[in-house]
Amino acid sequence: MSGGFVNVIWALVKALLVLGFILLNALLLIWAERKVAGHIQQRPGPNRLGPFGLFQTFADALKLLFKEDVIPAAADRVLFVLAPIVTFASGVLVYVVIPWTPDIVVRDLNIGLIYVAAASSFMVISFLMAGWSSNNKWSLLGAMRSAAQLVSYEVPLALAVVSTAILAGSLSLYDIVQAQAEWGVWFIVLQPVGWLVFLIATLVELNRGPFDMPESESELVAGFNTEYSGMRWAIFFLTEYASLTAAGALNAILFWGGWLGPSFLPPAAWMLIKVYGFVFFAMWIRWTFPRIRVDHLMGMGWKVLIPAGVVQLLATSAIVLIWG
Repeated sequence: MSGGFVNVIWALVKALLVLGFILLNALLLIWAERKVAGHIQQRPGPNRLGPFGLFQTFADALKLLFKEDVIPAAADRVLFVLAPIVTFASGVLVYVVIPWTPDIVVRDLNIGLIYVAAASSFMVISFLMAGWSSNNKWSLLGAMRSAAQLVSYEVPLALAVVSTAILAGSLSLYDIVQAQAEWGVWFIVLQPVGWLVFLIATLVELNRGPFDMPESESELVAGFNTEYSGMRWAIFFLTEYASLTAAGALNAILFWGGWLGPSFLPPAAWMLIKVYGFVFFAMWIRWTFPRIRVDHLMGMGWKVLIPAGVVQLLATSAIVLIWG
């Protein structure tokens, strides 16, 4: 058997493993978020189907699988169908370069951060496609809000991420983790302001509460995916949780040392603890704070986070110049 054929088979196996993880992870996180929301609101949450209601999301997924696939008569059919596919592809492609341990990574690129930025940027396009193609004013307004906040918060997010790359001297996610081992401290210690900028900008990019302006039910019905139903709607939901987990992984890699930790736990365990710690923190934020106004959201990005990101970038440059 030729080496090229083996490489192709191994690449397909990796792709199937990533897709399987994303699907199972999303189903479990939907259940977990409903449980977290129930706990915060002093109610049990799903508790009927399976132990602790664990099978509820599997039943919901089965229901969505058999729901009718409706495309509005006045919609642009091609863009309407493509939008959830582009959304899902954007969320999945990020996983290609995420190292979970020194040995578990699909592909370690030396420009990993640029790749992540490029892959995630397709999300804006897919939201605009969904809103425009639906021929619905609520969908279009939701898509425009989403595009405005995602483009605005790309700037502070980039400033926070570039600061970690300067400290590491590399754009590779693997090298960034190794650099934290060489510095002897996690980058959260050297960049607390940068981490706060990253945290807020990431929650905005994910359309998570209290920054879920594109989906504000009291104003826009359901935002850019108002006209979607069945599995197409489920794909948007699936991508949201896939992106949330990927954001948790990037948070762990850039600021919290990735898989680094005391030796009484294996590297994979430390990585998962940090990833899902971020995920549950994001859930707690969503169900605790009320949604903020659109003008406040945009003002915070341009007037607070971008200046803070610039200050952190200058401070990081000084640290590298003096001690690097």
